[in-house]
Amino acid sequence: DLDRASVNNGGDIALYLGKTAHFDIGIGDERDAHLSDFAVAATAGGRGKLPLHGRIRLHQHDRIGGVATSGWRGRSQSLGIEDSVTVLAQTAAAADVAATLIANAITISSPAILRVPATDLYPDSDLKERLVTVEVGVLTADEINSALGHGSALARQMCDDGLIAGMHARLQGHSIVVNV
Repeated sequence: DLDRASVNNGGDIALYLGKTAHFDIGIGDERDAHLSDFAVAATAGGRGKLPLHGRIRLHQHDRIGGVATSGWRGRSQSLGIEDSVTVLAQTAAAADVAATLIANAITISSPAILRVPATDLYPDSDLKERLVTVEVGVLTADEINSALGHGSALARQMCDDGLIAGMHARLQGHSIVVNV
């Protein structure tokens, strides 16, 4: 019998847990350390550990089948300014969609943020001329709190509607957690 299975596609995780299985996830921020240092340490006997900002142990009764992360520095283009948004949901697809929507909601207008039309970066982008984030300079505490507040409000609504189980977001060293 299969007790546990997971598929990790660059931070988007599809997950199956049997009755006795568990799955641990950690949330790290690459800005806190040089990842290459951890890769070198890991090859030298596993002594390197990435600093974590959150750690969760999932069980079957949690009914989490997907974990997804989105951020403006990620593989996809983002309308938001978040360093990372991690979402837990019943399916990987639901987590992925929610992470993208919440990440896009974490935004403000500020001279510290540089955005360009998506097609300037990738001519065949499905975002067309929508402005995507390419740089986020140092923000004030009020700007950070405002941006995170937008994402928090959307995540709370998604939790209330049963679309997601929870969310963690980071922006320039500040974090918010909803329902985790």
